[in-house]
Amino acid sequence: MRLVKRRFLKLLLLSVVLGSLWMLRVSRPKMSWNPSYIMGYSWLEYTNDDGGPEKVCNCSAILLGETGALEQAKLLTITKDFKKSVQIPDEYYINATQDCSQFKISRKYLPYPLSQEEEDFPLAYSMVVHHKVQNFERLLRAIYSPQNIYCVHVDKKSDISVFSAIMGITSCFPNVFMVSKSVSVVYAAWPRVQADLNCMADLYNASTTWKYFINLCGQDFPLKTNLEIVRMLRSLRGGNSLESEQIGGKKWRVTNAYQIVDGQIQASGKVKDPPPFNLPIMSGNAYIVVSRGYIRSVLEDNRIQALMEWFKDTYSPDEFLWATIQRIPGVPGSTWPNSKYDMTDINAIARLVKWWSHEGSQGSLDAVYPECHGNHVRLSCVYGAGDLQWLLEQHHLFANKFDTDTDPIAVYCLEKYLRQKALAEIH
Repeated sequence: MRLVKRRFLKLLLLSVVLGSLWMLRVSRPKMSWNPSYIMGYSWLEYTNDDGGPEKVCNCSAILLGETGALEQAKLLTITKDFKKSVQIPDEYYINATQDCSQFKISRKYLPYPLSQEEEDFPLAYSMVVHHKVQNFERLLRAIYSPQNIYCVHVDKKSDISVFSAIMGITSCFPNVFMVSKSVSVVYAAWPRVQADLNCMADLYNASTTWKYFINLCGQDFPLKTNLEIVRMLRSLRGGNSLESEQIGGKKWRVTNAYQIVDGQIQASGKVKDPPPFNLPIMSGNAYIVVSRGYIRSVLEDNRIQALMEWFKDTYSPDEFLWATIQRIPGVPGSTWPNSKYDMTDINAIARLVKWWSHEGSQGSLDAVYPECHGNHVRLSCVYGAGDLQWLLEQHHLFANKFDTDTDPIAVYCLEKYLRQKALAEIH
């Protein structure tokens, strides 16, 4: 434990230094993308030699939905020895990141942008994490590109091994940094919003070049390559893509006041005053894809500052705040509050989540998507290998949830598919 604590303090100092270096780096003229960078990129392909026990699975057959391959994957995921053998402990990352060059090479992080188009359209990511370092690292590797910028918020309540491992990982990259101010996140309460807000401010101040902001949690995973994401965001032409619709049956969450007691959210018994400026409250979710202008408004618009203050004692404010801001006149990329402009989570590209109550057969009027092939946590699907074929047919940029503890094959096959596709796009 003493070794972990010493490593933690060392990495904390290193994180501050690297954050300062990043500030200097982004102010320099950028290097032009050079096609010669792609020479010899075959070493970045994920091969069977890179895989753990998952490599016995036929990912190509799994992605095609072939029954035999899916049955083999399902059997493996319920085998105790297999599940134990694929886990990577926090200590691995703490030790491996002491040699950053070797860590990045062995984990096959992209050393250069794969195209000029991607370099000219940098993205900013907020990543809010509280456990499962292996999930986080594989997510970061899947979305990492050196022209992008990444802010990582680790919950203050997280184990010290989680802090140390994630600090070790972030210290290896000039464009990945720990948030300047972390908070103790409480489920369905304001601190969850504050975590993203702190990263938004850090990202906005760290670089003037990024075009779009995407927020993630540690159990998200991309469904698109970086080039595909860039092209989809370009097609928005400055617009935003996030769930934002009429509040419906969730109105109680914002008309009654709530407070945090002993680390949990509880009703205070008080009724809230109406929102400031008579703003219509809209319903959405925590995850957004928004322009730099939208983030500027969040940080600087007095109306939004007043709105955020009003939201601080509501239940699950992250499911209403961003959706409401999206309908405020004058916010870049916003739309009118009229219901004709409502956007569902299925039509938005930000995040694909399968909720248990909306699963069913295609012919059902009540079903939104097919049944989950994994398991459920808090009524949402933790994807299994059997979900991949359907997921890759959707237009969303990211999906939630994935978990290497319950179905490592789903993550393995998806990351392998995305890397092969990204390298194929070069040609």
